[in-house]
Amino acid sequence: MLEEKLWTITGKTDLIILPEMFSTGFTMDVERLAEPMNLTTLKWMRQQAASFKACITGSFIVKDGVSIFNRLIWMRPDGSYEVYDKRHLFRMADEDDYFSSGEKRIIVEINGWKVCPLICYDLRFPVWSRNTVTDSCDLAYDVLLYVANWPQPRINAWDVLLQARAMENLSYCVGVNRTGLDGKGKSYSGHSAVYDPKGLAIIDLGEEENIDTVALDYGDLKEFREKFPAHRDADTFTIDY
Repeated sequence: MLEEKLWTITGKTDLIILPEMFSTGFTMDVERLAEPMNLTTLKWMRQQAASFKACITGSFIVKDGVSIFNRLIWMRPDGSYEVYDKRHLFRMADEDDYFSSGEKRIIVEINGWKVCPLICYDLRFPVWSRNTVTDSCDLAYDVLLYVANWPQPRINAWDVLLQARAMENLSYCVGVNRTGLDGKGKSYSGHSAVYDPKGLAIIDLGEEENIDTVALDYGDLKEFREKFPAHRDADTFTIDY
């Protein structure tokens, strides 16, 4: 089903973003649905990335040794990939009882852009999402990206926090959420969106299932950071694990 949807994409695409747990929906049925790394879903992502000559990202349930992770894969067209394990597990759905928490962020590069991919509940934690200043006085990333299964009753928080993360981190912020009803009758209303570093929505896909392509402008980002270098006054800190 997802493959058929992806093939409706027209024109040049550099990055394809899928929601959190895109192959199963958000579920704690890990004994039945968890996969080892090099099985169906990872191979499918590798195949799609090669076919589209684009990076593809999203998370699925991975069993790694004795641990289960909500793991995001950043798959490149050449078959190489990076992984990010969800740091903040949604205790209100007992995710922390079934999954192990990730311990580090990743920053990936694509066509000169630096991207920080995170997962759903991570959005509520600004310290983890923080765009830190590197030794060269540059910001660590240019795009903050969240894949999610964010339910309709809390969609206002999704909208507000995506906008806030863009403004406070002087970066583009991308949020890709699912739509429809899940197996337990929970409603998901989408609101997938892209915000610029001023917090202005470049696109908002609303509540209907949809696919769209957005072009980001690095020149605009650089110009805004030069005119409004708030990151130079940011507090420094470290995170203890």
